[in-house]
Amino acid sequence: MNLLSFYVSEKQRHAGMPVYEWLLEEARALGVHGGSAFRAIAGFGQHGKMHEETFFELAGELAVKIEFVLEDAQAEQLLERVRSESMKIFYVKQAVQAVGT
Repeated sequence: MNLLSFYVSEKQRHAGMPVYEWLLEEARALGVHGGSAFRAIAGFGQHGKMHEETFFELAGELAVKIEFVLEDAQAEQLLERVRSESMKIFYVKQAVQAVGT
């Protein structure tokens, strides 16, 4: 089993929808049993600029983390789907184990 985590900007779009939504839809189409998207409350990226949600700042600059726990084959299928769309997305793939296995 793998934990596959993608990190995108909340304003990043692909195929007319937010990238986090596209990833969730693609995973569901591949038969992945579940996935979640988490929006950051603060952070900074590779350029060192701090982003925080404030009353005056509207959505768009913060990160969204999209996670899936899936089988090796499904992880590779989803990664191949991202590659085939020529998307540049940072991701982390880690081996995980469920309790009792």
